[in-house]
Amino acid sequence: MATKISAKQKITPCLWFDGNAQEAAKFYISIFKKSKILITTHYGDNSPMPKGKIMTVTFTLNGQEFMALNGGPAFKFNEAISLMVNCDTQKEIDYFWEKLSEGGTEVQCGWLKDKYGLAWQIVPSILGKWFKHKNNEKKQRMVQALWQMKKLDIKKLEDAFDGK
Repeated sequence: MATKISAKQKITPCLWFDGNAQEAAKFYISIFKKSKILITTHYGDNSPMPKGKIMTVTFTLNGQEFMALNGGPAFKFNEAISLMVNCDTQKEIDYFWEKLSEGGTEVQCGWLKDKYGLAWQIVPSILGKWFKHKNNEKKQRMVQALWQMKKLDIKKLEDAFDGK
C-alpha cells in the first residue's frame, strides 16, 4: 500500500528490521515530538513472511517520514548509515543521548547505536558552522576535543574552538 508523501519530502528512509519494526517505531515516536505512526501494513497470502505478520510501519519523527520494514534476519544495521539529530542545547543532547542509548551502545564523537542496532549521531546544531569556519586551527582544536568524547559536550567543544 503506497502512502502519500508530502511535497516537501521526496525521499523516505526505509529501515530494515527482523520482526520488531512496530516496536522500534513506537520506541522512536515516544522520544521525538511531532511524531506518530501513520500506516501499518501486513503480509498477505503468498508472502515471504507469515500471513498477518506486520510488514511495514510508516511513521514520522518530528515531521520526517520513515518506513520500518519487517524483512527478516538477512540484513543488519551498521554505521555506514546513521541518523543525525541536531540539538540546539546541551539539555537536548542529554535527552536524546539518554533515550536513544538506553539498551544500546555508546560509541564516540556523538555516535551511538540504539537497542535495535540503528546508528545515531547526537550533535550540536552549531557543529556544521564550526566545521565550515575558515580558521583551521580553531577547527582542529574542536575536532581534537570531539574525538575524546562519547556524548558531546557543547561547552567543552566551544571552549576548544575558542582556544580556552
